[in-house]
Amino acid sequence: MTDSIAPPEELSGPDGATLAREMMRRMQRVRQFEEATIALFHAGELPAMVHLSIGQEAAVVGACLATGTSDYMTGNHRSHGHPIAKGAQLGALMAELLGKATGVCGGKGGSMHLADFSVGSLGESGIVGSAIPVATGAGLAAQVKGSGQVALCFFGDGAASEGVLHESMNMAGIWKLPVIYFCENNGYAVSVTAEESLSVPDVAIRAGGYGMPGVVVDGQDVLAVYRATRDAVTRARAGEGPSLVEAKTYRFHEHAYGLVVPQPYREQSVVDSWFDTVDPITLFHQRLLDWGVLTSDELQTLHDEVKSEVDAAVEFARESPFPPLEAAYADVYAPSEVTA
Repeated sequence: MTDSIAPPEELSGPDGATLAREMMRRMQRVRQFEEATIALFHAGELPAMVHLSIGQEAAVVGACLATGTSDYMTGNHRSHGHPIAKGAQLGALMAELLGKATGVCGGKGGSMHLADFSVGSLGESGIVGSAIPVATGAGLAAQVKGSGQVALCFFGDGAASEGVLHESMNMAGIWKLPVIYFCENNGYAVSVTAEESLSVPDVAIRAGGYGMPGVVVDGQDVLAVYRATRDAVTRARAGEGPSLVEAKTYRFHEHAYGLVVPQPYREQSVVDSWFDTVDPITLFHQRLLDWGVLTSDELQTLHDEVKSEVDAAVEFARESPFPPLEAAYADVYAPSEVTA
């Protein structure tokens, strides 16, 4: 038996083991939750296709763990993982996917419009880039109130060229807003490669145009993502303004699960190999063993605990009622009369 490699500083000692366990737990929660949605899709229980973040768990979890529960967060269309990584309860999230009344949005939001204010999740949207100004506004509110909160803003490489991102980063740069613009660059905007759609090799290069630091990080390394985002959070809380973090990551499944793109745009053999070569959970699992932070038994126990949690979430969602018909008129702005 060989000696283990010394773990990095963040994962040393009891506190480090606790952080490592939480990193793995949240990545497993994202992965197993989405694997459960695949099963529900094939069983005909999901009302629509879903956009999965399988392969991107390290980017999502590393970023969210660098923030606090009260900090704001906005997502995008690929956003089951964002509230999960922020600490949301799985039952209400799964119920939302099934359109049930017990869902986080009462069954009205579905897969692409999740929000859970209890963990600072302000919402996600199927409109590309639409949550970016929301996060920027949340950062402005935090600055005005002096609350010390930051806003973590997720977007993809497809949204990196949306005008609203550049307008928002310009405003945040001028006013030194406490916002972390976090790009999950998985290489594809549906079927268009980042090389075809971006004018620069790295989205992070654009940060310099708005007076903020930009950093590129390995999106399959949860600890590296955590460090980069933690530095940006520290900077934001100190009143030094926004940052742009770009995580280079991989989307293991199709743009939307169940979607068939008639013209192939990436080699399936390469995609299949990702589960063995760049899977963030497999990579972190092996590193924790090599570092001697957690044992195989501890990691298996953690996996099994998450499985039980996800199974319970599915059962809760299945047993929950659909919202009544009259609920369609609740939470909708409808003035009683219209004046000229």
